[in-house]
Amino acid sequence: MALDDILKQVPVDDIAAKLGVSPEEARKAVQQGGAVLLDGLAKNAQTSEGSTAIENALKRHEGKPTVAKVDDVDQSDGGKIVKHVLGSDADKVATKLNESEKTPGIDFGKLLPILAPIVMGLIANATKDKSGGTATASGESGGGLGDIIGGLLGGDSGGGIGDLLGGLFGKK
Repeated sequence: MALDDILKQVPVDDIAAKLGVSPEEARKAVQQGGAVLLDGLAKNAQTSEGSTAIENALKRHEGKPTVAKVDDVDQSDGGKIVKHVLGSDADKVATKLNESEKTPGIDFGKLLPILAPIVMGLIANATKDKSGGTATASGESGGGLGDIIGGLLGGDSGGGIGDLLGGLFGKK
């Protein structure tokens, strides 16, 4: 499963309606927001503490059905996920995304908490299906959680998102 596969399962038209933008604008924003969340998860998965936290979060999202409407998303939980994934940079990241010329008029402060639980549920179900159980961090180079999340990011070949992520996280 690649980032594009995940994004196909996000209710883009409903997100567009909630944000008051066109479906195409919403799709671009979902791509950017999804990539940022996956990049944050990949960075967190590089430490044993972060990886354990992600594993626990994925267990809570296993088996949840694909979301058809934004109203089905627990945005409060999404806000917590965003804070955990992006840490103290969450507000800076949202501001930087809000300023992107590729997605004018998108409020990422509203979008990221919608996307986060959807992405977590899709990853949880995909990794469970792939491994017969939730992915673990065991073995730093042997197919652990970081490799799975990195593989999701690697499935996106549109350099614009990579450039944006480099600008957001390059200082770390």
